[in-house]
Amino acid sequence: MTAKMADAFNNILGQPQVRDFLRGSVIADRVTHAYLFAGPAGSNKTQAAFALAQALICPKGASGPRGGMCGACENCTRAKRRTHPDIHYYQPGGANGYLVEQIRDIVADVALAPIQAHRKVYIIDRVDMLNRAAANAFLKTLEEPPDDVVLILLGRTRESVLPTIVSRCQIVPFRHIPPTEAAGIISQNTGASPEQARQAMEACSGSISKAIAFLRAPGNERTFFRGELIKMLSGIDAMDDWQILVAARKIVEDSKAPLDTLRAQQEEELAKNQDFLAKSAIRQIEENNKRRLSAGASEYMKQSLSVISSVLRDVEMMCAGTPELVVNTDAAAAIGALAAIADEASLSCALRAVEDAKKSLDYNVSPETCMDVVLFKVRKVFDAQSRTR
Repeated sequence: MTAKMADAFNNILGQPQVRDFLRGSVIADRVTHAYLFAGPAGSNKTQAAFALAQALICPKGASGPRGGMCGACENCTRAKRRTHPDIHYYQPGGANGYLVEQIRDIVADVALAPIQAHRKVYIIDRVDMLNRAAANAFLKTLEEPPDDVVLILLGRTRESVLPTIVSRCQIVPFRHIPPTEAAGIISQNTGASPEQARQAMEACSGSISKAIAFLRAPGNERTFFRGELIKMLSGIDAMDDWQILVAARKIVEDSKAPLDTLRAQQEEELAKNQDFLAKSAIRQIEENNKRRLSAGASEYMKQSLSVISSVLRDVEMMCAGTPELVVNTDAAAAIGALAAIADEASLSCALRAVEDAKKSLDYNVSPETCMDVVLFKVRKVFDAQSRTR
């Protein structure tokens, strides 16, 4: 077993049993055709799926008991950047779950040959949102995929996934990682303080791997963005309608900014391969790139909304007389000032509006519209004049 291989699987933070099981399966060449990774949000299932995918597409990772990921070949490099054309990641196409048409597209893609590696890996998130019609369209493929395909399904609990899906997969259980332990893992991997780790987790809906990426963003851009967002919220009670609209547009634009780097990377990768790839393979890559950009846009917008809800919950903690539970401690003074003028009934309404906005994004509602609604609701929490309008 090489050090590179250990490093890649060690990215499965907080799940030592899962890490050892997956590593051992690759080394012993006992990889099955379909897995169900079952565990709560934030338990590092997605990171584990990509680590396994990297091992499976690396030529050394498939070479038998003495093999391991080299970590340096083109397959490994692209897998780590999540730009490999033979590693496919899917999320539900609608707020109510997977669409039958979406599953049929996956089934059709599974039948195609790999583009670059010797096998293909499909990571299908939130299979607990796979309804019976969509599941029925998937069952034959799940039971007997091509020999060069591995399917990795991710779900919150084994019980929440349809039995017909569960029975066709090898179950890999992921444990709940307590918040204090999760913050410690983030601090250890980033050098951030425990407070900064908790704040990043709040922005990333409890995901350890996303919180680490949040803190490691180039130029601290996500941390800076969080600070600017909290600064805006601290003065929202004095903003008029036009200023609210301008602020909403800025949040949306800033949320999309990290995608410029990803888009440039995708264009560079595609340009390098266009001369020797078939047109059908190029179309596959382009579709994968579009899906990744769309998922990234939604993720960054949801981070913005999570920061807003985190501030609102901190205001609730101040109002309840429990300041020790405040997460955004670097903004404690501003949060205290907001608590002094908060309308507690409107706080609950604003928090619901934030959650509704996250769901609306899944329905492809305009991000600008979602943010407009949220900011107007938040202003009402702190602006006595607006509550009488």
